[in-house]
Amino acid sequence: MPNQNQIANPQSGQLPQVKGPQMNDRDYLNDCLATCKYLTDSLNIAVREASHQQLHQDFLQMLNETHQSAREAYDLMFRKGWYKLEAAQQQQLQQAHQQFSGYSTQFPYH
Repeated sequence: MPNQNQIANPQSGQLPQVKGPQMNDRDYLNDCLATCKYLTDSLNIAVREASHQQLHQDFLQMLNETHQSAREAYDLMFRKGWYKLEAAQQQQLQQAHQQFSGYSTQFPYH
């Protein structure tokens, strides 16, 4: 029985029923997405800590391009049904909204 809270597309492509040691398209895309996530985390630190303006700009461009690559990998995986999301319960959304909307009064400009 499918999970009612799961957001996913039907799986497309021919993946083997029994996974062997060889990498398939899903494995390559999953590795690509994981690498992009790692790189964006690292580049974010480099952007924040770059002391030279041109180096800061170069890191920032690399960060943006890496975020775009991660998004493209995610979109492709989601379209192929290889990336699934869990839908949040309405009560969870309301609790999070209530919690974080109270924080806005702490901002210097609101």
